[in-house]
Amino acid sequence: MIRNILKSLCAVALISGMLTSCDDFIDVDPQGVISEDLAMSQPDAMVTSAYAKLGDDWYTYPFNLWPYGDLTSDDALKGGSGTTDTNYHPFEVWSTLTASTPDHMDEMWYHLYCSVSRCNRALVSLAEYGDNALGAELKAVREGEVRFLRAHFYFKLVQIWNQVPWVDEEVYKNHTEEQTPNNVFTHEELMEKIVADFKAAYDVLPETQKEGGRANKIAAAAYLAKCYLTMAWGNGYEDATGVSHINQQYMQEVLKYTDVVAKSHYGYLEDFGDIFLPEYKNSKESIFAVQHSDYQDDNTLYGRANWSNMLNGCWGMWSCGWDFHKPSQNLVNAFKTKDGLPMFNDYNDQIDYPVNGVPTAQKWDPRLFHTVGMPTFPYKYEEAFTMTKDNSRTPNTYGYYASLKEVPQRSQGETFDNPWQAFAMNDYVLRYTDVMLMRAEALIETGSLEEARTIINDVRQRAKNSVSKHISYAADQCEIALYPASYFQTKESARQCLQWERRLELAMENGRFFDLRRWGIASKTLNAFFEKEQNSVYDGQAYAQYYKDAHFTSGKNEYFPLPYIQLFYVPGLYTQNKNY
Repeated sequence: MIRNILKSLCAVALISGMLTSCDDFIDVDPQGVISEDLAMSQPDAMVTSAYAKLGDDWYTYPFNLWPYGDLTSDDALKGGSGTTDTNYHPFEVWSTLTASTPDHMDEMWYHLYCSVSRCNRALVSLAEYGDNALGAELKAVREGEVRFLRAHFYFKLVQIWNQVPWVDEEVYKNHTEEQTPNNVFTHEELMEKIVADFKAAYDVLPETQKEGGRANKIAAAAYLAKCYLTMAWGNGYEDATGVSHINQQYMQEVLKYTDVVAKSHYGYLEDFGDIFLPEYKNSKESIFAVQHSDYQDDNTLYGRANWSNMLNGCWGMWSCGWDFHKPSQNLVNAFKTKDGLPMFNDYNDQIDYPVNGVPTAQKWDPRLFHTVGMPTFPYKYEEAFTMTKDNSRTPNTYGYYASLKEVPQRSQGETFDNPWQAFAMNDYVLRYTDVMLMRAEALIETGSLEEARTIINDVRQRAKNSVSKHISYAADQCEIALYPASYFQTKESARQCLQWERRLELAMENGRFFDLRRWGIASKTLNAFFEKEQNSVYDGQAYAQYYKDAHFTSGKNEYFPLPYIQLFYVPGLYTQNKNY
């Protein structure tokens, strides 16, 4: 990309030369920009610049990865006006995914590496000017924060593309970005580099920061646990991933770092519904989150809105609700309970959905009503904004369900509403319950089944307690029970409980596909999902029939193809992921 920018600048210079004589070149400083030397001499401002990239995204390159982690899974359909609305449809079906389709992948790659570049510049600035400008102690903390941020961005790059070029501050200083291939390091080696950054952050960061939004020691511990859990199952490709490939040493690291989180000041927020309301966005549940604001909060014209989720408001409910990120029927069915426990084997045998005020023998996990917007039910708890079937943009393609977690209550209004819509909702990167479920997963794989059951039952107890405050209208449709000891007598049955709990607790939070890949069950799960979901019907309306063309190919689709444009910029520098 740098090479193309230089070519463009040369072209501009050439054209300018045609229009003026060689003696008439004007040498003036550019206006409205800060010089690089001046910027680099202000290390704290460079750190702030790196932080700013956390929320500097857009729906075509959302850093929360909702198209990559949800639309690719059995949790969500794309939504919108049809399969051609945005270029994300190949993520739904996998069979048409190529290096150039969707082209949004190139934007994601570019902007994530812009984020890495900000971090590298901040590290160079801190190394040169940090001692004088900040003092040794604060300099060390800021370096830890920046290494945390760089590891955060690199974790996303590896999540999506597996083998990517490692561009650190040394590469930046030597200007060798365009000589850095993507196949120097294996998947595990890249993950070890990310771990090294998080460990460097963990070693120097305080447990709490005076300023909200900054990374701290507990966030670094949580991310280390996430990295080690990812590595513990294998490299992501199904022939080298799964139960038979578990690395027990890495699982012990998960236990080590989740223990730090468990003993910290973070904890379970008392009501599940509160987790996804703006007024609780920096509660004890939130270990690390991308901060967003309303213009009334920060006295700016539009606020620091969350543009990544701008498409995901319910149709007809918001001024610009574009109705993307639609829960699947399979996900709704997964919330079914019998005697309060999941229906592991027959949950998807038939289509069911609750109707407000019409309880039946079929009962549901309460988290359904906090996660999925459904006709006849209040939208995000507000009866004045009850959903109807008119709140779906293309029901014959994407059905009638809506996503609830990433939006505020309708009465609170949008942060920005013309011609696009945005909300001041934080993006959770790590929340406490997610980390505790990581711990339960590691406990199961290391043989501590009863301790894992305690964690999972704590999560279910919180769900059980999350009815009266927000969803009392659904109380007669909810039933949830704690797991008896009999469900945790073997690793196999305990693993099933854990994997189910992660799905229900974290549904529509942008990580389902990455869980399926980590466990080595993506192809089995998704191809079964495609076979059944194409027959979805809600109140006589058939939809999701496009899944007849869907197929997930193991040995290929575990990772996304490197964008063609990136391969084209420096031909031969990057190696494409296998089988694309």
